[in-house]
Amino acid sequence: MRFYHFWFEPVSERVRLALGAKGIAHERVIPDYDDDETFFDLGVARQAPVWRWADGRVETDSLAIVRALDSDQPDPPLFAPLQDGQWQALQAWRLSAADLLERLYAPVRPAYRGLGDHPSHLASYKASVAARLGASMEELANDRYGAYAQLDALTRFKDLGVFLAQHRFYAGAFSAADVLLTADLFPLQLQDGITLPIDIMYYFERVQDVCGVDLRDGLIGGPLREGS
Repeated sequence: MRFYHFWFEPVSERVRLALGAKGIAHERVIPDYDDDETFFDLGVARQAPVWRWADGRVETDSLAIVRALDSDQPDPPLFAPLQDGQWQALQAWRLSAADLLERLYAPVRPAYRGLGDHPSHLASYKASVAARLGASMEELANDRYGAYAQLDALTRFKDLGVFLAQHRFYAGAFSAADVLLTADLFPLQLQDGITLPIDIMYYFERVQDVCGVDLRDGLIGGPLREGS
């Protein structure tokens, strides 16, 4: 089984956390940012993540991959600890926060290997950001405080931190909700001048311990591990 991903995509991090939590043996493949051939061979558009099963089937939706991994290897469970209402509320938050998160992610992706350490990849990425979001990377970086304030109003980070400190994990036990929250929120603190509440940062540490991964893997100048 193979996991194709880019270091700089939070949706790929969801799958990496789930694989770590379950200890699923797999081959990790990190294509170049402009590698169309690999994705052509897989039969999908250039995107990440991609999960390829041993029989050749592929899946590209991160949450569908996490759910399929949970079904294929139920122990430890990722969805059983969650009540339906909890998962639905988290999904609704993610949908409403998607645009703000993308505006905050855009300026920090170049902090990762495969993008910020490759001039032509970075130039192509900057052009795609301007086309997709209607603003340059520099403009988005300058607007980070405004975007974060809007996201905080939507998320209530302080209250979330207190809740996670009391319950340790979103559902009281590690679950797919923690995979989603950690992958989505960790990159925010890579923005200059933005600091998440300390309770959320301690929460990241607990998730790292459960999954056996380092959330700083892939950062330029950060940990360099096998397959990096």
